[in-house]
Amino acid sequence: MTRVQRPLSAVPPWVWGALLALLAAQIGWRSAYPQGSPDAADFPPPPRTGLLRIASLGEPEMAARVAMLYLQSVDFSGDRAIPYQNLDYLRLVGWLAAILELDPRSDYPLFSAARVYAEVPDPARARIAYDFVYRAFLDDPNRRWPWLAHVALLAKHRLGDLGLARRYAAAIQRQATAADVPLWARQMEIFILEDLNELQAAKVMIGGLLASGTIHDPAEARFLAQRLEELEKRGSAKNVK
Repeated sequence: MTRVQRPLSAVPPWVWGALLALLAAQIGWRSAYPQGSPDAADFPPPPRTGLLRIASLGEPEMAARVAMLYLQSVDFSGDRAIPYQNLDYLRLVGWLAAILELDPRSDYPLFSAARVYAEVPDPARARIAYDFVYRAFLDDPNRRWPWLAHVALLAKHRLGDLGLARRYAAAIQRQATAADVPLWARQMEIFILEDLNELQAAKVMIGGLLASGTIHDPAEARFLAQRLEELEKRGSAKNVK
């Protein structure tokens, strides 16, 4: 369904009032903390989605945007070299989940989770962000697979956790079934299996894809067949050694 972008003049006055109030609060907060950012304990717990929906007065999408602006303002002050690392990530993903529930069609919470909060050099916090993206993906795989693909790559290359990366890649392969999901996303698990030296499992998976009849693009079918042939050669060379 196509979403209609309304002009700014159509935004209800209460929304502008709420936004101005948040900005004013942010200015006051900056004045109160001139030398740095607040501690994790100062990050408020997420509101209940029901309360946000009531407060939206029939404008949940706009309310979700205002809530995202507030959330992003929390850690934008101070001179910390690494943003976000002092936030309480359980509260953070609670906010993101509430905002996403308020506007399920929005990509903004998932973009922020995957491309901002998940990229902190703190494995424990990063994993919390990964898990949020994974759980959100399960609710709408055909729209949200790009964000899970991104955190799968982060799990592989930044954390070096091939098992977690495979879990995410397998979820994409099995649940993101729309025709516009690209082959590279659906075959991520195959490459991770190769990294895990699970050549037999990779061959079985490619063979299953080819036999399933779900590959309709001749170019994709040829690519997978060539990949399967390469794996067969690698397996034979390994057995010879």
